[in-house]
Order: sequence, then C-alpha cells, then structure tokens
Amino acid sequence: MPEQTDPPSYHPVSSGEIELETYEKGSRFAIHFKHLTSAIAGDDYNVGVALEELPAGKQSNQFHFHMLEEEHIFVLEGSCTLRLGDKRIPMHAGDYVMFPAGRTVGHCLINETDAVCRYLVIGEQNPNEVSVYPDSNKVQVRWLDERYDRRMQLDYWDGEVTD
Repeated sequence: MPEQTDPPSYHPVSSGEIELETYEKGSRFAIHFKHLTSAIAGDDYNVGVALEELPAGKQSNQFHFHMLEEEHIFVLEGSCTLRLGDKRIPMHAGDYVMFPAGRTVGHCLINETDAVCRYLVIGEQNPNEVSVYPDSNKVQVRWLDERYDRRMQLDYWDGEVTD
C-alpha cells in the first residue's frame, strides 16, 4: 500500500508583498490584480482568490458565464456596475454577489465612476471549464485552450459516414 502524505501547508502572505499585475485590451478593458492564491500555491489549487482593481471608465473582462465554475465577488472599496444578463446593478463597498456554475446569465463589472473600484474575486480553477461569451458569440474550452464561434454549430452527425 502506498504511503499517504499530508497535502502541503502554506504560510500566510501579505497582499502588500505581491506584485500588482495589469491586464489591458484596447481602451475598453483593464484590471490590475494580485492573484493571492497563486502567490502561495502556484497552480496547485482548486479555489482561487484574487484582489482586483478596476480603473475608472474600464470594464473588467468580457461579458461571460461559466458552465463548470462558480465565481464570487466582494466589493472592498469604491463602486462599479454589475452587468448581469440584461440588468445593470450598482455595487458598492460591502456588496457581494455570486455566479453559480451552469447558469446561462452573463456577467461582468464596469466602472462608470471616476475612482478605482477594489474587490475580491473567489472562484474555482477547473481544468475542464467551458466559458460562454454572449456578446461575441464565443465558447472557450479551457482544457483544449481553444475558442469557437457559436454560429458555426453543427448537427451531431455532421462529418460522420453513416452508411
């Protein structure tokens, strides 16, 4: 019988010691973030926590929903607008929202103020995740590291020799 070992233990880390990274795309999308879990565990985790800063006038990421991952957001400082399906919901410091896996309602944050909005993102890291992007009609399959245009849907038997 193989010897059982305890999972690794990780020591606390100060968020002030973690370098702030930036993701930007064009003039519309930008976030500054510290991936707290990665700073401790690298890629060896199931649930991750990131501290994000959404600059004034920017959107956090593409409008999307998750098929296999649950996501949570807790606003620490400032304000932003949650785009949730066809609704726009103001969020302020102390507000919390969660996005259950498999719900086909898109979400993203937009900072329509003139100040930074800081929040925590807590979510799973499922290697088999499938994300859907309704605005651009894409599907992303993480395991394959590929994205597809949903307009190109095929019948189940397309391409198969059936006779």
